[in-house]
Amino acid sequence: MLAKAYDVTILERTPTIGGLIKCERIDGNLFHRVGGHVFNSKNQIVLDWFWQHFDRDRDFIKAKRNAKILLDGKFIGYPIENFLYQLPAQEIKMIVLDLINILKQEEKQVGDYPNFESFLKGNFGETLYQLYFGPYNSKIWNTDISQVPLEWLDGKLPMPNITETLLSNIIKQEESTMVHASFYYPKKNGSQFIVDTLSKGLNIATSNPLVSVGLDNGKLLLNKTLATDQLVYCGDVRKLCEIIQIADEPLKEALLQVANLPSNGTSNVLCETDGTDLSWLYLPEKRFKAHRIIYTGNFSDTNNAATGRKTCVVEFSGKHDQATMKEELKQLPGNLSPLAFNYEPNSYIIQHKDTRANIALAKQLLGNYNIHLLGRFAEWEYHNMDKCIEGAMELSSRMLQ
Repeated sequence: MLAKAYDVTILERTPTIGGLIKCERIDGNLFHRVGGHVFNSKNQIVLDWFWQHFDRDRDFIKAKRNAKILLDGKFIGYPIENFLYQLPAQEIKMIVLDLINILKQEEKQVGDYPNFESFLKGNFGETLYQLYFGPYNSKIWNTDISQVPLEWLDGKLPMPNITETLLSNIIKQEESTMVHASFYYPKKNGSQFIVDTLSKGLNIATSNPLVSVGLDNGKLLLNKTLATDQLVYCGDVRKLCEIIQIADEPLKEALLQVANLPSNGTSNVLCETDGTDLSWLYLPEKRFKAHRIIYTGNFSDTNNAATGRKTCVVEFSGKHDQATMKEELKQLPGNLSPLAFNYEPNSYIIQHKDTRANIALAKQLLGNYNIHLLGRFAEWEYHNMDKCIEGAMELSSRMLQ
């Protein structure tokens, strides 16, 4: 986006490009090393920009999301509130009573809830919270969700409407308004294809971490050798207190305030699996250490080697040893056979009450030196690919003015 007006150099910390959406081939099978990434957006401007760079019909497959939740050995539709009729009768009765009681209360806005836990209980009721929302969200975020401000997941939460929920269960209408109810996926090489295509013609210096930023004659000096007018930082904001070497006490203090923000890592296993038509399977129950299975082999046939079996990625929150994960795979459906393992120490950001205010201050003070933050771990926002593109568009627009 910036190359039209700037001489751009990209410093890539690792030997290969792609960040959290990078993929690699394992004996012919495509391994999404951190989850399984697909593309869509509700922002038409983002869609227009994206499709300027790709031939949608030639290079992509459009798929309908088919997600399920595994509860008590049964596959329940997703989102669960639209498929309550698939649950046992006694649980349905308790959930419906909860929802009716919520309807009788004064209507609340999103901002009326002090935290994520109270939002879930206040909109879905205690029974559905204990059955699914509480255990799943506690597992995937690996944190106390009563301490999580609701703003953290702004735009990521299905905004519930009890009347629509009840109607969906009566007329059995499937959810179609979620961002990824349908999605686009590259025919070959998954999200790595997106990265590789967008990187063509760019000056990228791999294995080149940013270790210092100073000032020299009014310019930024990176790694004591590279002078620049502007810096867009897409790395981990927590590292900036060590990287920034500018004599500015308020800036130093602001960077120290964000130096210990909490995050979660994920352990991922590429597996062969029996055939299924699923795209995602969510695992809320405590008896499973894993929290979801992403059936990446169903996204494109080219993701699978010629063994006659499909592939999937099983994801765990936190770090788990291979022996533990192999035992876990035996408990999951699909006769899973592990092919490769990956641990990413930083996958999910976690916000607390003061996080956004502290990041905003850091952004403001860094801006005084033409240093800009962009991306999930730089801005400390739970941004997926489309939101990162949107953020890049907004930043580049300001820089190109």
